[in-house]
Amino acid sequence: MLRSIIEEVLLFVLPFCLFAGYLIVNRRNPLDVEHWDGHLFWLTVVGLVLCIAVFTYTGWIAPRNQGAYDPPHMENGRLVPGHFK
Repeated sequence: MLRSIIEEVLLFVLPFCLFAGYLIVNRRNPLDVEHWDGHLFWLTVVGLVLCIAVFTYTGWIAPRNQGAYDPPHMENGRLVPGHFK
């Protein structure tokens, strides 16, 4: 679950990082507020849309298991991992 949250946060931050890279390539200081003023709203919208799109896509392609879940258990002194029947 933590990995999923971290991935979504990184996807949200991606447009901001790309814009900072764009400012660096154009030899502008990415730490100056004046360069971000007109673009901050759209970068936020793009980040949110990207997160929602990835959540939706992941929900559509996620494998669905129809059987019952058999939890991890011990058989003959060996640990048998959990699996779907």
